[in-house]
Amino acid sequence: MNDLSDAAQRPGAEAFSHLGRSLEEIRSELGVDPVSVQSIRDPAVYELEREKIFKRTWLKVATDQELPEKGDYKVKELPVADASVLIVRGKDGKVRAFHNVCTHRGNKVVPTSGFETFGKSRANVLACRFHGWVFSTDGPLRSVPMESGFGKLDKACLGLREIACDSWEGFVFINFADPPEQSLAEYLGDFGKLFSGYPYNEATTAFRYSTVLECNWKVALYAFSEGYHVPTIHAGSLPGFRGIEHSDFKLIGPHASSTIYGLGMESAESTGQFAGVLHANPDQGPRPDLLPPGINPKRRPEFQFELPNIFPNFLIHLAAGCGYPGIAFFTHQFWPLDHGRTLWEGINYFRPARNAAERVAQFHINALHRNAWLEDTGTMEDTFTGIRSGAIDNMLLMDQEFMIRHADRSQHAYLAR
Repeated sequence: MNDLSDAAQRPGAEAFSHLGRSLEEIRSELGVDPVSVQSIRDPAVYELEREKIFKRTWLKVATDQELPEKGDYKVKELPVADASVLIVRGKDGKVRAFHNVCTHRGNKVVPTSGFETFGKSRANVLACRFHGWVFSTDGPLRSVPMESGFGKLDKACLGLREIACDSWEGFVFINFADPPEQSLAEYLGDFGKLFSGYPYNEATTAFRYSTVLECNWKVALYAFSEGYHVPTIHAGSLPGFRGIEHSDFKLIGPHASSTIYGLGMESAESTGQFAGVLHANPDQGPRPDLLPPGINPKRRPEFQFELPNIFPNFLIHLAAGCGYPGIAFFTHQFWPLDHGRTLWEGINYFRPARNAAERVAQFHINALHRNAWLEDTGTMEDTFTGIRSGAIDNMLLMDQEFMIRHADRSQHAYLAR
């Protein structure tokens, strides 16, 4: 597994200046016409997405911090690919991914509950509970009970079926294609270089949320990909909101990003007090100086967060601004379960608290995010119902919704292959 974040691959801000787009350039490149909702409404399009997007692109499925020690594993259920995926750190320290399938009769090697299952292997082996076949955490079949009862058995060919696996900045990705059309480094391209260097690995305290939404996965993705909704949907969680500037647009292959600058996001008095607790620790306060050099290159003080979108379904928020005290970053991911059902996963990542006061302050800031996310997810099922009704055929998108326009274009490009 390669690490694509080597310092030698992280040039200064000037090296990324060609990636930025002005509003005029964005309008010229992506257009301003309405965008059809047919790809959201049509179940046949979803079936094409399963084959041409989710079974061919790189998908984030884990983080290094979820697998800190040799023998640690995570099983990720991915109905969109008809797969149960076993991600495990082997005896050699390398993280690999396998189909969670015993090569004897097809039973799951690791029984699962829900969409994610975590555990630790014993002696760096995993045994299928059905008939006791034993596999090493690096894949090979190690032992078979009553092996002499098989007339012919080539154990060397019966190891766990491996899935292409690589990492970027501590995020673990897989690709079901055999072989993948591109390496992960090639797939991320300049995008991976632009967003490398942020201290993702220092944020080891994670608050995780998930829910199943009765909507198409793109409805959920789009709801978190724009800032136009902030003054209306988030009027409750951001009562002091006075507007944002959405700029520094970046289009890099199928990936996109933009920067949110705050024009005023005064918080409640209690939030300010909790933020003060965190700011007393230099490692917990806003650290815009830690941003990669190509992000907010002028180091504007009103920077709030960067919104990178890794195609097809993974969003990162680099929250180094004053509006997000104590948070290193947070992520959203949108997993299709079928055409009209989506698993949304949201995770807040913090640097570890030094004491109880900082821990309580993190709880408070995390709760603010949870409330905002509840406001976001509360719109999605209604949106899907409206689109399925046939009452509208197009989305009318404004400038702050450019990432929806770009994602739609990227999706169609993959479906046309």
